[in-house]
Amino acid sequence: MTNNDIFKKLRVALQLRDDEIVKILELVDFRISKSELGAFFRRDDHPKYMECGDQVLRNFLNGLVIHLRGPMPKKGEKKPQKKE
Repeated sequence: MTNNDIFKKLRVALQLRDDEIVKILELVDFRISKSELGAFFRRDDHPKYMECGDQVLRNFLNGLVIHLRGPMPKKGEKKPQKKE
């Protein structure tokens, strides 16, 4: 399974649009355009297909953690407690 396959499956499972993925990547200061992103989701025999590198997938996963959980508290800060 390639990085492209993993990226596609996460995109479908989490029902993410291209602009949402771009915003998630911006959370970890990784800039990518929608056209570059679209190249990852093409079929591998398409002329504009581009392989997703480890760095892109790693940054997406790190951004996804921040997107879903929120930013990590700084050292010495306590985690905000949920009120019930």
